[in-house]
Amino acid sequence: MVSGTARAGGIRVRRARSSDISQLAQLAGQLGYPSSEDEIRGRLAGIEAAPEHALFVAETADGKLAGFLNVYVMRTIDSDARTEIAALVVDDAHRSRGVGKVLIEQAEAWARENGCAAIGLRSNVIRERAHRFYERLGYEHYKTQKTFRKTL
Repeated sequence: MVSGTARAGGIRVRRARSSDISQLAQLAGQLGYPSSEDEIRGRLAGIEAAPEHALFVAETADGKLAGFLNVYVMRTIDSDARTEIAALVVDDAHRSRGVGKVLIEQAEAWARENGCAAIGLRSNVIRERAHRFYERLGYEHYKTQKTFRKTL
């Protein structure tokens, strides 16, 4: 898994590539962030150009994407570098089959490869099923906060 690919239950985890763009757009919509193929293409190019960012996909034996996970190293002055999971989605048809778990395991291996001793994520308060999933994998809810954003 450390090399960037993992296999579990007929699922192969690998880095995303440009041939995945259409399926990535569909999965982004399932996550609640509708995106055009052009938007996904531009975002993927940015991720590929940034060495401390990665986008992993879970691919079925027939070449369909069962999910994706976007991860990056977060560096701040007030804490040691850690890995953040920016996005995780498993296709509706593949939920509760271990796809999310193998994607998380890939992210954790990638975090270790990148010198991080901790990994975290943010999850919307309405995603209770996801919260239980993360807790089963050993993640602890340690903070509640508000998120602010300004369009520039």
